[in-house]
Amino acid sequence: MSLLHIDLESLCHIIDKAREFQAKEEVVLPDVPDSPSEDWALQILADHSEDHSLGEMTRAIGEMSQRQRAELVALMWLGRGDYGIEDWESAVDDAIGDYSLNAAAYLLAHPMVANDLQEGLIAHGYSCQD
Repeated sequence: MSLLHIDLESLCHIIDKAREFQAKEEVVLPDVPDSPSEDWALQILADHSEDHSLGEMTRAIGEMSQRQRAELVALMWLGRGDYGIEDWESAVDDAIGDYSLNAAAYLLAHPMVANDLQEGLIAHGYSCQD
């Protein structure tokens, strides 16, 4: 199994930008919402619209296809243990819809997103260290 639709360089760039953005002291994340479409996640993006790391990350995600955005969300879920590697396609299918449409806001709403994405990559046999 592999991440056929997102290249490793793009994924590592997104992980780096998420880590940079969330490492900043002024970034405060509220409790995780019940739904990926809740407005507060979009408010995080609006509150930090001038942030360079955030801008790069949201642009990179915005340029992705719906399948790629769904894979990005599924990668986070895989990395945090919500799904196993054997359930990869189910995770991607579950991420299509609200999650993939609001992928940048949804991902940034999770304080461990960079680590979770990295763990998801490792589960697929990839690493940003290569």
